[in-house]
Amino acid sequence: MIRGLNLPCSGLLETMHTDNHKNLTNKDIKIPELLAPAGNFDKMVSAIHYGADAVYLGGKNYSLRARAKNFGRDEIEKAIRYAHDHKTRVYITVNIFAHNRDFREMKDYLFFLKNAGADALIISDPGILSMAMNTTPDIPIHLSTQANVTNMYSAVFWEQQGVKRINIARELGFNEIKEIRMATKAEIEVFVHGALCISYSGRCMLSNYLTGRDANRGDCAHPCRYSYKLVEQKRPGEYFPVEEDGRGTYIFNSRDLCLINRLPDIISAGIDSIKIEGRMKSVGYTGNTVRIYRAALDWIKMQLEQGTAINRIVMPKEFEMEIDKTSTRGYTENFFHSPPTSEDMMYNTTHTEQKFVPVAIVRGINPLLLEIRSPLNAGDKIEYLGHQILPVVCTVTEMFTEDKTPVKRANPGNRVIIHTDPELVPAEINSIIQKRVR
Repeated sequence: MIRGLNLPCSGLLETMHTDNHKNLTNKDIKIPELLAPAGNFDKMVSAIHYGADAVYLGGKNYSLRARAKNFGRDEIEKAIRYAHDHKTRVYITVNIFAHNRDFREMKDYLFFLKNAGADALIISDPGILSMAMNTTPDIPIHLSTQANVTNMYSAVFWEQQGVKRINIARELGFNEIKEIRMATKAEIEVFVHGALCISYSGRCMLSNYLTGRDANRGDCAHPCRYSYKLVEQKRPGEYFPVEEDGRGTYIFNSRDLCLINRLPDIISAGIDSIKIEGRMKSVGYTGNTVRIYRAALDWIKMQLEQGTAINRIVMPKEFEMEIDKTSTRGYTENFFHSPPTSEDMMYNTTHTEQKFVPVAIVRGINPLLLEIRSPLNAGDKIEYLGHQILPVVCTVTEMFTEDKTPVKRANPGNRVIIHTDPELVPAEINSIIQKRVR
């Protein structure tokens, strides 16, 4: 049931809840939840290993990442058990824009998620929201960014529908975020890192028209990342660049969002959860990005405990240096302080060249056993990604197969035992190792 909109007058709305955020001492300031993507079980394990407070994942249906591996029902139950055993919450995406046919098995799926122990449902469609409120009222509802909450009145409306948390639109500046935070008692969640859509929080039809794949049902073909050239009707087969670049022009291709340097501002605004995009990204990307944001939040917490005022905290350059190693399109702060410009786009290529790649995941210690994801050679300098912001750098001196046969090179899928100089102690299972490639 969608409840009637009962908004206070403008002046009252603009001042409501402000007392909750005035004159806060450092002890009153809350470090937000770190919410990480889980495109499959391995990615979820990596996110939890590196300190995610919660993960979000999708089932085989009703999720806006249809091309991710996603989770079957048995896998959802397994994932929730693992996460809860590691004191991590699990939010399930049910965030497609639904058609009538989608509701035929919806109640059964919602009951399944309740019995599996889901901690919240991420929903954008009012019909699904209404069914969830009536079918599984005990599961909190988190409003997806697909609902495009761009103002305080929308936030209050959704709060009145029983929504516990609102993931606000990515097209908002910091002052707008603060105003929405002050206007509602609902929890506020903000995307801080990951890919950006060229349309309002993903409401895009470009994929439908060009490929027949529906972005609003989780099947986006990402045509905003394609290379485009101009064709004149009477000269078929002749392609003209939109601007002078031999590789074509990527006219819709945005840089990725990165707000690592704005975390003190976000925390000062009273945001409840910061979210990382990337269910389609690799396990290495997931783990490393979570690692860096976890270290950043913990560093800010330490500064607050030492008495530094939140408005005087400046992020050390090491955090940006480490996050740059994961870059695939370069970074932008998007709308945070001003509307984006051409400088926030990548017109000449779809990706930047990565200088570092994840090469292995630690699968055993004493001896140090690695599962290889990218080629690794004896003599390579590697970086072990622990829980601190700076990696541990060492050199691979020897490699052996599990039956102790010496090898000089390991390829993706291999499992090898390595010796390093200096010795890599202590290492932890599920940690990531990367190396420089450029």
